[in-house]
Amino acid sequence: MVAVQRPTSARPGARGIVHPDGAIEGWVGGSCAQPIVIREALRSLADGEPRLLRLSRTPPSDSRRGDGVIEYVMTCHSGGTLEIYVEPQLPAPALWIAGTTPIAQALVTLGSAMGHRVSVVDPVADAAAFPAAEHVLAEAGFRGLPDERSPSIVVASQGSWDEEALVAALGLDAGYVGLVASPTRAAAVRAWLLEEGVPAERVAALRAPAGLDLGAVTPEEVAVSILAELVQVRRGRAAFVAAPGPATLAGAGAGAGGAAEAVPMAFDPVGEIVLLDPVCGMTVERDSVVYAFCSVTCRSRFARDPAAYVPSTAAAET
Repeated sequence: MVAVQRPTSARPGARGIVHPDGAIEGWVGGSCAQPIVIREALRSLADGEPRLLRLSRTPPSDSRRGDGVIEYVMTCHSGGTLEIYVEPQLPAPALWIAGTTPIAQALVTLGSAMGHRVSVVDPVADAAAFPAAEHVLAEAGFRGLPDERSPSIVVASQGSWDEEALVAALGLDAGYVGLVASPTRAAAVRAWLLEEGVPAERVAALRAPAGLDLGAVTPEEVAVSILAELVQVRRGRAAFVAAPGPATLAGAGAGAGGAAEAVPMAFDPVGEIVLLDPVCGMTVERDSVVYAFCSVTCRSRFARDPAAYVPSTAAAET
């Protein structure tokens, strides 16, 4: 409460805490004021913007209008005027990074400096290489990370396990999902995601290539372009749909903290043996021949229809 005009039960300096479930602690006015304060506090938590509420029996006046001022007509018989400042107290934004590349390292350093709580996941992640990260997990997925409210996810593995990471990321209630890739590579990954049954609206929300077009060259410059895009999203200035929404992917189960892990990329077409390399998972065995692939995209297409790419042993002998 910053100002009052009597008669009113509240006094300047009165304050309260409104929780996300609408519960309130403290005192900021009686039955007329409290529902309005709770409603606007919840809106403030949703949009991250503070506001000044003016509750009065006097209708709103153009001479009092200003940015961040919201006026309500008080209908209580007691009359009076209340001015209440509402300020959201939000946790630092969570940034999850998949990969251990130089761009991933730059994102950790610069993202942490900008106030993000940064976590890194990768099968070969080493905590010593990311001293600024809050969590560093040596795994291919996000299952081990604590539950977060709409984290931003950047896949910066640059070909190592992009597809697996994106399937997992797009199955979460993320505020942003971006892929570090060239336009050509990004188009191929999008096509693969659609082929694998990822809903089109989720693929449409994927930012690939991630980041603003600043002409970035170095890992640090690329990281700056991505973090700048995250600022746009956070401040409501992005000209694109960033959030893919809550998980609806079939089989995208929630583990500890409610985060889905990467969907296993093992295929067994027509009973053929499928082998997964313990590091990158990029091998398939067919007719006792092991084939290696540059990406999951190529491997999954091969696994669905091997004969289209390599004739069988019997056919070759014939």
